[in-house]
Amino acid sequence: MIELRGKAVADAHKAILQEKVAAVGNSVITMAVLLVGEDHGAHMYATFMEKTAKNFGYGFVLKQLPETATQDEVVAALHELNTDPSIHGILPLMPMPKHIDTEALIDMLDPKKDIDGLTTYNIGLVTAGKGGFAPCTAKACMAILNHYNIPLEGKHVVVVGRSQVIGKPVALMALAAHGTVTMCHSRTPDLAEQVKRGDIVIAAAGRAHMITADMIKPGAVVIDVGINELEGKTVGDVDYEAVKDIASAITPVPGGVGSVTTTMMLEAVYEAYHA
Repeated sequence: MIELRGKAVADAHKAILQEKVAAVGNSVITMAVLLVGEDHGAHMYATFMEKTAKNFGYGFVLKQLPETATQDEVVAALHELNTDPSIHGILPLMPMPKHIDTEALIDMLDPKKDIDGLTTYNIGLVTAGKGGFAPCTAKACMAILNHYNIPLEGKHVVVVGRSQVIGKPVALMALAAHGTVTMCHSRTPDLAEQVKRGDIVIAAAGRAHMITADMIKPGAVVIDVGINELEGKTVGDVDYEAVKDIASAITPVPGGVGSVTTTMMLEAVYEAYHA
């Protein structure tokens, strides 16, 4: 069994990106994070992104608003980031307070600065295969498969989960790479049967250990996108210990997809700088 560790993938991508960034010269490539409210996870991620961006030599702007911020105040903050020519990429962090209409807000984001592919405009481009920014987590899954020379052509790819940020886009990317794709979700009646047909299984449903050993075909490749808390530990959607002896390759959690996602974000900021 090959453990598909994310660090090797991230390092390879960072090395190429570092050369591109060096060629930019004295210009500063800058990303911004829009943080509204008190969500602990969002605050932790903002701190992590700041450290990652600065370590890479990027500029970083944190636009932070309190839990009590109104829709108009959040829209005004986003407009400020949209119109600031020194900011190249913007990441609005979720979740925001319940009274904020995040869907309306996201579609006010400048598509050229939409580094995580959240806007309807970019979703449309990605769906049509016409470029655009794709969600970084979906790109990370594909980057891992490419790095470890796991071809999708002619393979049956089963995606578990249908969210806009991972399930749908990764299914489209697998299709573009000539995989035969089946999408499953919480209402798929024969989930175990469907997953067992997969040569490559991408688990992105957000439920701890929902993919068990009896659902995996011997020799399958398993990409685990899930990040869940279970008995005080961070675990994926796949029961790693049980599945690792059946799969030919599997991503660990933590240390798999997540570590590559951040690097995809850095790449997207560079692309936005050139947009």
